[in-house]
Amino acid sequence: MNIHEYQAKALLRSYGMPVPEGHAATTADEATAAAKALGAPVTVVKAQIHAGGRGAGHFAGKPEGKGGVRLARAPAEVAQAANAMLGQVLVTKQTGPAGRLVRTLYVESGCDIARELYFSMLVDRVTGRLVIVASPDGGMEIEEVAARTPERIFKEYIDPAKGLCDYQSRELAVRLGLKGREIRAFQNVVRAAYTAFTGLDAAIVEINPLVVTGAGDLLALDAKMSFDENALYRHPEIAKLRDVHEEDPREREAAEYGLAYVGLDGNIGCMVNGAGLAMATMDIIKMEGEEPANFLDVGGGATKERVAAAFRILIGDPKVRGILVNIFGGIMRCDVIAEAIIAASHETGLNVPLVVRLAGTNVDRGKALLAESGLTIIPADDLGDAARKIVAAVRNAGA
Repeated sequence: MNIHEYQAKALLRSYGMPVPEGHAATTADEATAAAKALGAPVTVVKAQIHAGGRGAGHFAGKPEGKGGVRLARAPAEVAQAANAMLGQVLVTKQTGPAGRLVRTLYVESGCDIARELYFSMLVDRVTGRLVIVASPDGGMEIEEVAARTPERIFKEYIDPAKGLCDYQSRELAVRLGLKGREIRAFQNVVRAAYTAFTGLDAAIVEINPLVVTGAGDLLALDAKMSFDENALYRHPEIAKLRDVHEEDPREREAAEYGLAYVGLDGNIGCMVNGAGLAMATMDIIKMEGEEPANFLDVGGGATKERVAAAFRILIGDPKVRGILVNIFGGIMRCDVIAEAIIAASHETGLNVPLVVRLAGTNVDRGKALLAESGLTIIPADDLGDAARKIVAAVRNAGA
């Protein structure tokens, strides 16, 4: 689960992270009042969306215009920036061409920037340990730094038995070229991030840029946090920060039914039970020359209602030109899947090719139900056969 910059900064501040003063605003009047309350000579007005690259982005219909991060030197300029951004669609590299609607702004005090660093903390999947990633090249996308100058990305792994050790942050500070009081300030930043990360079951804490001011202080000029959804039951206060407007409505509906769903850009909808089988199904569709429209794992013990909900989500995607159902009935019975498919097909008015491959518990009963349903369903014997048939059906339908 992702949260906005202003929410991340409020959380991190409570753990001792140094951040500039700022206030969220949803109207131009609120933004102006926030700027007056800050009383800073320079104010920064930032669009709040769940995507990076806001400053380098542009608003829909204005490809040559200003982005979603703007400087203001008077309350009137803050109001002007707020009116130009609120209610508009911001397009960045991470949003894709559809962009995101700006509903909230963050009005923040400007600061004297001497240097920009990159800092993040996340779980390394290879080692299974928490890792600190830092670079002297802040303000850039870390992927670009890794591609061009990988030697300028520094990592420090944290032993779960020992936890964060002070020498680790000191060594990183020296490698980043920090000196004197800057080293102590960096240690405080690392400690605050580590305490917040472990205490809140975060998935990532990213500060880009982490700036060194002219006075030698460190400030988190931007902040990104995301959280492990499996641990949200332990943090109801974090769950309340969810902004449903920033989430794919299909993924939101899937979550309500306990389905694992991720929307993609292809044209073949997939409904599978088991994450590994779902990945294999997506791979073989790509091998046949088409693209999956989603990852969808209905789980090993899904109910008829959950399967029907999954089917409705697939049908509701306008990009879907065909559906492949690939079920291995272990805990789940194939006749339950068949009943759910039939019910959902009648309910939604299925109008795209449907290929179903069933195997396992009650497979004969499931196939019989599908055959007796009166629906035009293409049966498949195995996964390869299913992928070839759905790709051919989609291409024939589009010819």
